[in-house]
Amino acid sequence: MKHKIHYDSGCCSCSHDDSVDHHENHNHSHGDNHNHDHSEGFNLKNGIRANIENKIVIAGSDRLLHKQKIAHDNCQVDGTVIHLAVDNVYAGYIVIADELKEDARQAIQALKRMGVEKTVMLTGDNQAIASYVSQQLGIDSYVAELLPEEKVSAIEKLLSDPKKHGKIAFVGDGINDAPVIARADVGIAMGGLGSDAAIETADIVIMTDAPSKVAQAIQIARKTHQIVWQNIGFALAIKAVFIGLGIFGVATMWEAVFADVGVAILAIFNATRIMK
Repeated sequence: MKHKIHYDSGCCSCSHDDSVDHHENHNHSHGDNHNHDHSEGFNLKNGIRANIENKIVIAGSDRLLHKQKIAHDNCQVDGTVIHLAVDNVYAGYIVIADELKEDARQAIQALKRMGVEKTVMLTGDNQAIASYVSQQLGIDSYVAELLPEEKVSAIEKLLSDPKKHGKIAFVGDGINDAPVIARADVGIAMGGLGSDAAIETADIVIMTDAPSKVAQAIQIARKTHQIVWQNIGFALAIKAVFIGLGIFGVATMWEAVFADVGVAILAIFNATRIMK
């Protein structure tokens, strides 16, 4: 992950949607006892405000600055942005930008070749970076600037879409992804760097953190499903034949042994094809 820090200040010259929620959650919290006299924090809806050495420090999203009416001129910044203000004076911002994994684009292409109808990216990043990433990876659509609880609402909307065919799988690795992983039809977590909550909730865990493994997992699942039905059909067909022969008194003890043990052995051999 790349971290870029850029400091700037100035008057706000950007427009903002006035319909945003102005409700703030003032969950009072304190640090350790020895820091009690120096710092005091409040969790806001889109960031945090703290009293540090008699200075009010605010860190959060662009929405938070507009709520607090703090003048700034950097509303649209690529990447995940944390704006900073000290005593209601804009101090700058921190940009946190993720690097795309090498096989991410190949993973999306492989999923489409396998018949995946639609790929959607749910992200907390802003519109600019979400648009850039979706174009780079060939993702069909995206929903940006989502809070953790809004991701659940987004997946609920996808699940209730009347045009949806098949199942919905969600791939995530953060602790905020755990509720979405649990809600999706199939939850997939990245095990290498993923949070424990996401891993414990997921149906499938990709231990190498390689997005291309998602397509491989689907391929293995489809092949396993096919072989399971082959074994079921083969076993029922053979047993039906020998039951019919037994009714007419044609089948001997050895035919009965083959219908039982022999079919089981053939089914095991057929199942080993999954390992190829």
